[in-house]
Amino acid sequence: MGCAGIARKVSRAIKLAPNATVVAVASRSEEKARRFIADNHLPEGTRAHGSYDSLLDDPDVDAVYVPLPTSLHLQWAVAAADKGKHVLLEKPTALSVADLDRILEACEAKNLQFMDGTMWMHHPRTAEMQGLLHDPDRFGQLQLVSSIASFQSNPEFLQNDIRVKPDLDALGALGDLGWYCIRSILWAVDYKLPNKVVAFPNPIKNEAGLIISCGASLQWENGSAAMFHCSFLAHLTFELTIVGSRGTLTLSDFLIPFEENSAPFSFASDSRLSKLKMGLEELPGKHVVPTEFPQEARMICEFSRLVEAIKVSGSKADGKWPSISRKTQLVVDAVKESIEKGFEIVEIVG
Repeated sequence: MGCAGIARKVSRAIKLAPNATVVAVASRSEEKARRFIADNHLPEGTRAHGSYDSLLDDPDVDAVYVPLPTSLHLQWAVAAADKGKHVLLEKPTALSVADLDRILEACEAKNLQFMDGTMWMHHPRTAEMQGLLHDPDRFGQLQLVSSIASFQSNPEFLQNDIRVKPDLDALGALGDLGWYCIRSILWAVDYKLPNKVVAFPNPIKNEAGLIISCGASLQWENGSAAMFHCSFLAHLTFELTIVGSRGTLTLSDFLIPFEENSAPFSFASDSRLSKLKMGLEELPGKHVVPTEFPQEARMICEFSRLVEAIKVSGSKADGKWPSISRKTQLVVDAVKESIEKGFEIVEIVG
């Protein structure tokens, strides 16, 4: 639904996935939809729709991928659910958790699968790292998470991209890149919501008042803490560090792996400084996780598997994915509220 740049990447992912097919593309003009189909070499017979409503009326469409501007998510995700279509929704999922709740309620009412487009969650590296974080003998108790997602945008982006337009994507860098940082933090803590969130002072905004660089700290009652920074102004960086009482996990490409078919990370446990020379007694272990399909195709595979189970076997929609989306949106909302209230501490009640 829509021909945004990210839709090209996801349409390729659908072609790579063995259990999914692009059957139709919709744009606000049929000609633009036809060009998208041709330019991306989509299967012969892929239908072009000149409106989003027409796509939702297509009986051969089981599910829709929605990469529209965030301001349109509520309208069209609910419309898709009302027509019985499963929903794969780009992040940020909504402008607020109240809007997201309306989307989730529409999906739940018809037993439709909802998933957001956070691709790195589906890489096999993510599962392997999670296994280490859950090992009390090697990682221990989580103490601190630090996450950075940034890229240095050019003047054209800062003037014209939808992510810097208040009427299209009013959350700016917080919604675009901060979403990934917050998700990585929640993933590291097994999705336990922080009880306190406070934004860092002096976020950078553009002339329209939209956030293009910001950060925040998160605190849990057990003493664990996290911090993140997201920016359209800093060098391309996707760093994630997770520190436990006995181990440390680090990676420099958590959002998009440096290579499509493999992804590295480092893990150190019970490290000690050398007594007789500079350095560590034992260096952190280097791990490389291969994958047959890139992470975006694996996301499509998982989403399609869940949709098929509902359609063929009458299974109940998997509630894990909407729950994770909602928790991420709650923290995004809390950071935004902290900024608007002069960097006050905001308490989260899940």
